Amino acid sequence: MVIYGVNPVLEALRGGHVTALTVSRRRQGRLDELLRLAERQRVDVRRAEPDELNRLASGGVHQGVVATIRPPEPRAVRDLIEDGAPALIVVLDGIEDPHNLGAIARTAEAAGASGLVVPTRRAAPLTAAAVKASAGALAHLPVAPVVNVARAIAELRSAGVWTVGLDAEAPRTIYEVDLRAPVALVVGAEGRGLRRLVREGCDWLAALPLAGRLDSLNASVAAGIALFEAVRQRRPPSHPNRNAQPRSTSSRVR
Repeated sequence: MVIYGVNPVLEALRGGHVTALTVSRRRQGRLDELLRLAERQRVDVRRAEPDELNRLASGGVHQGVVATIRPPEPRAVRDLIEDGAPALIVVLDGIEDPHNLGAIARTAEAAGASGLVVPTRRAAPLTAAAVKASAGALAHLPVAPVVNVARAIAELRSAGVWTVGLDAEAPRTIYEVDLRAPVALVVGAEGRGLRRLVREGCDWLAALPLAGRLDSLNASVAAGIALFEAVRQRRPPSHPNRNAQPRSTSSRVR
């Protein structure tokens, strides 16, 4: 698999996935860090002109670096259910834009998610564009490819994971759902939303309350809001410092 871009390649190097590296003859800067890491891992490095890099990246924004990597090992759905901390899983249903896929993966990894469930048919594949949009998160986030999303949801439920589908027409909001237990957030495609069997398979449906004139959000934005609501709910309650003194008037932001 070929990937490109400084952050995706750097994270792939950190994960030990890179087998070969092609870098621009004319670029330095952050490439120095990549080259040092590649040297320590004894990765084959080759210099190339921009035209060749453009060809290798199929016209993508490569930032002067293209890498060949070993594809991440696919996981089974049950592999995403960790011992210890309650699982936080994202299930995608019909996300067709690789940039949305990558953006969701990036947010999921940042939120400490256990993994991502992605359909293998009628959905965005794990391409170089998706890896680039994930800023390298797909080098670290476990991914379970599945043929049937509804069946994957049933498998999660049987393993004790609550499934919450994001649905604009749901009677409750995401803020009214307890996300502290093991949970899988199910995100549908923009416009179409969750498919019927997937929607019916969820334990709960939850909406994101909107205050403006638009009636929908980008799928990756919706996933991010739900993920970090789960993070917020799971955070231990903070205790304010009772000895803290109020800021002086002169230090207030104007």
